[in-house]
Amino acid sequence: MRPPLSTFRAVTHAFRSLRNRNYRLFWSGQLVSLAGTWMQDVALSWLVLSLTDSPAALGLTMTIRFLPALLFSLYSGVLADRLPKRRTILVTQAIQLMVALTLAVLTSTELVTVGLIYVLAAIRGLVDSVEGPARQSFVPEMVGTADLPNAVALNSMLFNGARIVGPAIGAVVISTLGMAACFYINAASFMATIGALLAMRTGELRLVPRASRDSSWRQLSEGFRYARSTPEVVVIFIVMGMLGAFGYNFQTLLPLVAKYLLGEGASGLALLTTTMGAGSVVAGLFVAYQGRPTLRLLLGSAGAFVVLLVFVALSRWTVVTAVLLFVSGIVGVLFMTTANTRLQLDVPDHLRGRVMGIYVLLFIGTTPIGSYLIGFLAEHLSSDSVVGVRGTVLCMAGLCAAGLVAGLLYHRRAGGGPPVETGEYAETPGEAE
Repeated sequence: MRPPLSTFRAVTHAFRSLRNRNYRLFWSGQLVSLAGTWMQDVALSWLVLSLTDSPAALGLTMTIRFLPALLFSLYSGVLADRLPKRRTILVTQAIQLMVALTLAVLTSTELVTVGLIYVLAAIRGLVDSVEGPARQSFVPEMVGTADLPNAVALNSMLFNGARIVGPAIGAVVISTLGMAACFYINAASFMATIGALLAMRTGELRLVPRASRDSSWRQLSEGFRYARSTPEVVVIFIVMGMLGAFGYNFQTLLPLVAKYLLGEGASGLALLTTTMGAGSVVAGLFVAYQGRPTLRLLLGSAGAFVVLLVFVALSRWTVVTAVLLFVSGIVGVLFMTTANTRLQLDVPDHLRGRVMGIYVLLFIGTTPIGSYLIGFLAEHLSSDSVVGVRGTVLCMAGLCAAGLVAGLLYHRRAGGGPPVETGEYAETPGEAE
């Protein structure tokens, strides 16, 4: 058992990955860039609604944005193993800057149309699908395996912290400077990540040999064969697939929960969103401090998430729901960071990009499917909106529970023993790109 630490030592231990200069640069750049991205998301939602006055148009915008992850994440995993990851991220960040700047100019000149927004959303989604596996598999090259669990946890904490701060800043900017200002600020924020990547000492990166330029289908098949033959990876993918498609799409329903189950308005929705995000940040700090996550933690947090969804569906009180969502944010991040870390540590170096491509597909690429099904159920499950929303949340919990049970059954069938650690690489710097 870990001995108690002083407050200062506990904080430095939780942020120990930041001692690595390259990762510290990357993390700091992401801190600025992600806040700008969340600002843009808030402004974009308002822009689409102001142009169309249609929730369906807003939903279509999100579907277009996330559809490329469903279609291209697997091939992007192949690219992540073939191409230099730092350079890949540099190129994708530069393209994202241009997309945000184009949106800003179109908005400020009043030339923007919903059709152009759809085009820019598609480009953004395609670039995200390429960057995702590269960014995920780049973390071990910066910090190595010893600090990898801590770095993944800090990334999660960073993402969820930006999810709280970004929209709040965005709301202020929209009310004072207008929607176009959010897009300009987001475009400028990408310079933080680009500058961080350029400032890295490439000689200190733990580079791994890149995959040969063999047939893409053959390389993709190699990644699937590895995943299929590794029981722990199969368990993670089974549970992740169901929670990614249905459990993590719960935020799609959050406005409906606030309005119909709790009778709340915008302030109530803000409370629910903030408490869930705060729980996510707390979980990120906890995992960052504790160290290497376990498969038991992954399955336990998934089970707790399912139970909390059921209680959220049954709750009629805003304060109770807020507490439940705070805890849901905690266990949700525990599951996500554990799954990510276990995959990163167990997968061999030359396959990491392809396996993380499957991870991105299951975690993000299933969003359009889950969002559509959730919206369909909420609208058609019952003529009574309250019953429809409550029934939809319970259906989501049931689907997530089915995935968890399937994962447990597979784990037991595969032997249920302790997972074998693979994919460790030497803690020595690689050659520069």
